[in-house]
Amino acid sequence: MSTKSTKGSGSRNLTVKLKKSRGRSISSQRWLQRQLNDPYTQEAQRMGYRSRAAFKLLQINEKYNIIKPNMRVVDLGAAPGGWCQILTQHIDTTKPGNEVLALDILEMEPMPGVTVMQMDFEDHDAPDQLKSKMTGPADLVLSDMAPPTTGHKNTDHLRIMSLVEMAYDFSEQIMAPGGTFVAKVFQGGTEQEILKRLKQNFDKVHHFKPPSSRKDSSEMFVVAIGFKKKED
Repeated sequence: MSTKSTKGSGSRNLTVKLKKSRGRSISSQRWLQRQLNDPYTQEAQRMGYRSRAAFKLLQINEKYNIIKPNMRVVDLGAAPGGWCQILTQHIDTTKPGNEVLALDILEMEPMPGVTVMQMDFEDHDAPDQLKSKMTGPADLVLSDMAPPTTGHKNTDHLRIMSLVEMAYDFSEQIMAPGGTFVAKVFQGGTEQEILKRLKQNFDKVHHFKPPSSRKDSSEMFVVAIGFKKKED
């Protein structure tokens, strides 16, 4: 599916103004104004996507072709489910061996073809509980997990890299040979230690900022393709 429809799709990009600002901080007003007038937010609503983040996965897939018709996928930080919608459009989850498992600390509305688990991935038993739901090794592990930002660049970078490392540690345990790992990081890229591990254990490693990521956002994604399964 192409995301080019976000430009010239026939929908009118009209500026929406907030009618009432009472009780909102200046920063909250600016955030809401930006949300209402964001073309990807408008297009997500038009197309029935749960979030504008759906376009990020679409654009990652358009560039790297990571989603295949027959695969098992784990989506970490899945709520509200925009990425799961894209996955179920590409994968026939009614076929044996194909499945999408979604985990988030936040509640997520059920979705056909998706096994949803509400729990904190940082909980000690979360990885094992997720493993118990899987019927086989994962072909694709996605992590859109991100901690609340503090506004302190170094602190935010360290916190999100801790989540990336946890997601990758888990991936090493459950990923099938040839699998793909995708995780959100902040600009500045991936820490050298985990980047070294990725380059050792995957055929190709890329950093990519989807066009649908806001220009003023520091987020980008590390895309590691071709997992080289270690011998036990």
